[in-house]
Amino acid sequence: MMSMLPTLGEAYYVLEWIIRLAMLAVVPFRRNPAATTSWLLLIFFLPLPGLLLFLAIGAPRFPRWRTARFRQLQPFFERVAIRLEQAAPPAPDTPADISTLAERLGYLPATGGNAIELLEEYQTVVDRLIADIDRARSHVRILAYIFADDETGRNVIAALQRATQRGVACHVLFDPVGSRKWSKRLQRRLEEAGVAVRAALPFRLLRARTRRDMRNHRKLFLIDGEIGYAGSQNLVSRDFRPGVVNRELVARVEGPAVAAMNAVFLGDWYLETEDLLEPNPAIPESAASSTLQILPSGADYRLESFQALLTWQVGEARREVVIVTPYLIPDESLLTALRTAVLRGVDVRIIVSSVIDQWLVRLAQDSYYDELLRSGVRIHTYRDELLHAKNVRIDGRLGILGSSNVDIRSFQLNEEVSLLLLDPACIARLEEIQRRYLSHSDEITRAQWRQRGRLRKLAENGARLVSPLL
Repeated sequence: MMSMLPTLGEAYYVLEWIIRLAMLAVVPFRRNPAATTSWLLLIFFLPLPGLLLFLAIGAPRFPRWRTARFRQLQPFFERVAIRLEQAAPPAPDTPADISTLAERLGYLPATGGNAIELLEEYQTVVDRLIADIDRARSHVRILAYIFADDETGRNVIAALQRATQRGVACHVLFDPVGSRKWSKRLQRRLEEAGVAVRAALPFRLLRARTRRDMRNHRKLFLIDGEIGYAGSQNLVSRDFRPGVVNRELVARVEGPAVAAMNAVFLGDWYLETEDLLEPNPAIPESAASSTLQILPSGADYRLESFQALLTWQVGEARREVVIVTPYLIPDESLLTALRTAVLRGVDVRIIVSSVIDQWLVRLAQDSYYDELLRSGVRIHTYRDELLHAKNVRIDGRLGILGSSNVDIRSFQLNEEVSLLLLDPACIARLEEIQRRYLSHSDEITRAQWRQRGRLRKLAENGARLVSPLL
């Protein structure tokens, strides 16, 4: 008598189809079309491995406990915003449409009366930061994606230790994935130096995030609530990757905008510890005149703040758009905005790095070049160093620099922070820097780009399929 029980192979075949059909209903929920397509393709061809990967990193949302904790911070952000608006209103010629949207996205208003330096030299940033820490009187707060236990990191730790010995309260948040090579030694060294230290978004088995690779990618260094650094530079030696030398851009700020930077750090510290270090951060004064605004973004916020602002402003551009980013994986809305801007006669330029540190991301990035070049977008590749700086300039009305790349990861998965430049003098200084980038770059022509080999094109197309998952 033949057995009516299915064989192992038959059972696995049925299971695969159950997974495929079930995920048709699950995957599209609250995902963009590109991500939906990538996940469904993966699950169709590899149902069980695809399901396991989806369960690990498939949903770009934080769990309910963290969402509730972020809601508890809303009165804090509202208090900071009200005090900033009263103490340091922006200059009258500030673009109100930009500042209003940015405040609604990130809860923090534009402020006038700031002093800002744009620092291009890597070691200069480290030296200035250490000097500022050595002059600190009350507190030092550092948030970094990569905080390394290398020469650069140890020099910063030594400055923090000198500060704690003077009675200065020092707090450090670092990302355990970005700093994974050094995380255990780093935490031990910081604790031995008297620094209060926490890992940002740590993995906890019982209180896990829905997606394991959502990271805190912000870089903020704050001294006494009076000086703030924001930009792309981590606390690691500039050549920490063999054969790769990083080039960065960092803003050193004094004035009311530092209170907004401080609020972002205090919020992140509270999310990890439930300890609000300073319920009413001081608002520093400055005799300068720059108008700046802090725009945090990430899964805690209602919309993809940086993406929403960037896409809208590209769509509003009339003369010029310059985007500098090491990683370029745009979504369809930004691609459409860029193509449409060119049709309106806008000069659209994208500056990327010729030096590669992540091959799969680079292949996915390259897959967008042909359609961008075909539409008239000009692409320039920066020579010799990894141009890790992230900045944008649009029409002389808006400058942006910060931690956010122009890719889906920064748009939807990472916690990021951007500094908006809202006055002509600041934007002009950013323009000078971008022109130096262009003078050290090579422009890609469409004819040149189309000469690459078929295997290369195939690899790019494959990487593009998984780009929403990177």
